[in-house]
Amino acid sequence: MITRRAVLAVAALTIGALLAGCASAAPSTSASSTLPADAPLIAFYGDSYTLGTGATSPSVRWSSRIAESRGWREFNPSVNGLGFINNRTLFGDGDLPAMIIEQQPDLIMVTMGLNDNFSYPFAADAIEAQITTDLRRLREGVPDARIIVVEPFWYTALQPESFGIIADWVRDAAAGIGADYIDGASTWIAGRDGEMASDGLHPNDEGYDLMTRRMDEALRELGL
Repeated sequence: MITRRAVLAVAALTIGALLAGCASAAPSTSASSTLPADAPLIAFYGDSYTLGTGATSPSVRWSSRIAESRGWREFNPSVNGLGFINNRTLFGDGDLPAMIIEQQPDLIMVTMGLNDNFSYPFAADAIEAQITTDLRRLREGVPDARIIVVEPFWYTALQPESFGIIADWVRDAAAGIGADYIDGASTWIAGRDGEMASDGLHPNDEGYDLMTRRMDEALRELGL
């Protein structure tokens, strides 16, 4: 007998595969070189929405625009389809936290969790544990960095039940390491057809412009 749980798991994997399907886009792993060497360095731990998939150029993505507007050097090894557990071994060793720790950045932004919804039906416990593990590693590996954790992004007007659960885990783990938390980011782009790329999954240039404005506002509220 095919159970409803099994059907949901297959559907989740199918959508997750689509989000990971742009894996040919290489992550931007080089710290910005156009700023002074002593300019603050911000590192991004994220998925396709932070990599900038769907934009016409990496310069349009919100992470690069936020960094440039504040005079921060950018280290952005974000990867399409990446989650706290999703696709961690699909792109090399998948250990972005280690890459970030090696850079010893001044600031770290974590924008993860969207893709883990596609594994939630069969891996909820693993997701919760890995969120805590990753954030603790970042705190312990870069103890002096200011860490900003963002509510996971989302792309449709309706959110699955798993989304709120995962977002709560992310928020609680952020509190556990004394990180700042930006609430409400899941609604910034969700369900806005005019701001989505042709794949219907990622923002287009207008979508990244909207995300940039919203992130700028959120960071200003944090004094950044």
